[in-house]
Amino acid sequence: MVMWVFGYGSLIWKAGFEYDERVVGFIKDYRRVFYQGSTDHRGTPEYPGRTVTLEPAPGHICWGAAYKVSRKEDQEVALTYLEVREKQYDKKAYVDFFTDVTASSPAITGVMLYIGSPDKSNSNYLGPASVEEIAKQIVHAEGPSGPNKDYLFNLEKTLLDMGCKDEHVMKIADEARKLLVGVKD
Repeated sequence: MVMWVFGYGSLIWKAGFEYDERVVGFIKDYRRVFYQGSTDHRGTPEYPGRTVTLEPAPGHICWGAAYKVSRKEDQEVALTYLEVREKQYDKKAYVDFFTDVTASSPAITGVMLYIGSPDKSNSNYLGPASVEEIAKQIVHAEGPSGPNKDYLFNLEKTLLDMGCKDEHVMKIADEARKLLVGVKD
């Protein structure tokens, strides 16, 4: 049986596991938001970074990439890797994946993804904040995987390269650039 994994954050540009095919597309009724704290990759427990998670949003779509993993051995390795990489995300979901905005039926069903939910069990969920607050936190956070701003700007660039203008990401990136110019002055 084939396994599909949906990436909507750093998985879009850095899967980190073997896959047979990468398909650009979207899921429905979710939106990407910088509400998940990162204390192990893009921040520290003392100064968490912010990474994206998904929140239910009827009528919205969230662009990303789906990865097809066919071989059983590759699936086991990918799952083991993802369980460590996404350990701060507390929910796993299976969704429909679309490649055509006019299609009424999905291109792929049962695509797995990870979500950092607002449940109390998710100690790294930071929740909503103003664009300015989120950008400021991202500009100043850094963790073992590098500066949080690199994550933000890589996400923005990769989405734009895919033809996706994610308003939330772009507003935060624009604000972060303003803050960085101010830091250099």
